[in-house]
Amino acid sequence: MSNIKISLVFISSILLLGISGKLLGDELVHEFKNPSFSGIGTSAHYLTVENQEKSRRDAIQDDIEAAIKQAERDAENTTLAKFIRNLESRIYAQLSKQLVEQLFQTCTTEAIAAGTCSETTFGSFVLEDNTITYQKTQCDASLYACTQGEDVIIMTIIGSDGTETTIVIPIGAGTAGSGDG
Repeated sequence: MSNIKISLVFISSILLLGISGKLLGDELVHEFKNPSFSGIGTSAHYLTVENQEKSRRDAIQDDIEAAIKQAERDAENTTLAKFIRNLESRIYAQLSKQLVEQLFQTCTTEAIAAGTCSETTFGSFVLEDNTITYQKTQCDASLYACTQGEDVIIMTIIGSDGTETTIVIPIGAGTAGSGDG
């Protein structure tokens, strides 16, 4: 039996020596996968995180702006808002009609003498913080947008910000609608 034991020990020793030659050991090194800890690829990682955060901020801002615009559209499309716009439009149309009739009204001497017609040669009014003045006159050298001697209406609009616009309107000029070409 002792031969068997010696043989087993001898065979085991030979096997261990044969196997141990093929075993190679290496140093264990721990590396973090996250670039914030390892430092490898940190710039790309930070850029990716920043892009994701910016995309989220932009999406939130876009959602807020869309909600505000939708609320504005909803407010403009209420029945009351439509009514007010329609009423304003009709009032402005009536005002402009009355103004045009007054500006271009020509009375005969008989109508003036009878008191049934009066010509207005000047006037002014304020409309939404804009001052509008008008005057019937004859074109002279100081006016550049008319023929000297013809009757014109000079309308001046002074805006709420102080800007001034002058419009020269000829009276009875042109052949619009006469059919004689």
